[in-house]
Amino acid sequence: MDQRPVRTRWLGRLPTLLRPPWSRPITDATPADTRSNPDAVVDCAVYVDGRRQPGRPHYAKAYAQRRRDRRSFVWLGLHDPTPAVMATVGSTFGLDEHSVAQALADGHRPTLQRHGDVTLLVLRTAGYVAHTELTDTSEVIDTGDVMVFLGDRYVITVRHGAAGALATVREDVQRRPAVLAEGPWAVAYAVCARMVELYLEVAGHVETDLERLEETVFARDRSADIQQIYQLKREIVEFKRAVLPLQAPLRALLRQQPDGPPPALRNWFADVDNDLARAVDRVSAYDDLLNSILQSRLAQLAVEQNNDMRKIAAWAAIAATQTAVAGIYGMNFTNMPELQWRYGYAGALLVMATAALTLHRLFRRSGWL
Repeated sequence: MDQRPVRTRWLGRLPTLLRPPWSRPITDATPADTRSNPDAVVDCAVYVDGRRQPGRPHYAKAYAQRRRDRRSFVWLGLHDPTPAVMATVGSTFGLDEHSVAQALADGHRPTLQRHGDVTLLVLRTAGYVAHTELTDTSEVIDTGDVMVFLGDRYVITVRHGAAGALATVREDVQRRPAVLAEGPWAVAYAVCARMVELYLEVAGHVETDLERLEETVFARDRSADIQQIYQLKREIVEFKRAVLPLQAPLRALLRQQPDGPPPALRNWFADVDNDLARAVDRVSAYDDLLNSILQSRLAQLAVEQNNDMRKIAAWAAIAATQTAVAGIYGMNFTNMPELQWRYGYAGALLVMATAALTLHRLFRRSGWL
């Protein structure tokens, strides 16, 4: 135990206490109320001149110590945060009530919004669900969303759903300190680039499913059901809702705005916009192709139904001849020809068989049977 007088110990710590908060090193020795990050926190890191600082500090202490350092920023990553966690995060970083409410909800449309000094970028995530065969209940594409809150010295990513994990995004962008040195907007660029990359990956898998479905529809056995085509169409519609609306926010980021990304990052955002255009073209083409497959299958069903109706009509005509002969000789009138003939029964059966075989041959020749 330190036996020095309290005044002496306090004076010894004075040089450290007089240092500005953003110049003090971040350690794991945090106050009791900020000792550990909540479970919803995937990662929290401080970046100085584009390089991650050692450790994983609590976001409250990290932001308090680095908020005035123009060379650094805090990146906090959240996954499905609870209302209590999001309320604390919002209070720490100065998010308004509307922003906190948006972060708690999922299913948002891709958009770019401005809330005071905070910019909100919303993107949809997408992931391909592997399956052995396509059924009328198969889940092909799993979607979620990720919200990027961009402040002066911080960036908060809030992800909902299983798809679109950002761990690889953090790892990749940390290998590019020159990009990270541009500040929080570098994280926004990395997230956008990763989401568009996922769109292209999912589009490649969907293309394979479409090729298999097309082969099944136009095969001889034609085993594809109309429900399977509708199921894949629903999945592609959900995929379109994730990809197509992102064009407007990205185009807005490319415009010269004082609160937008720095000029050094606009070329990178332009590359992301080009990749997104490729994804949009592929998804739109897949939708058109699926519509064509659906129309072809509907036409095949109409032809198959017509063939079935012709077969039914042919067999009905054959049965009608038997009914006609049996009906005539079943009337039991007294004065009818051949009623007393010894071979009348055999002759009637012979006439019925001859008529049935003749009609069957004619229908086969015409393609009805």
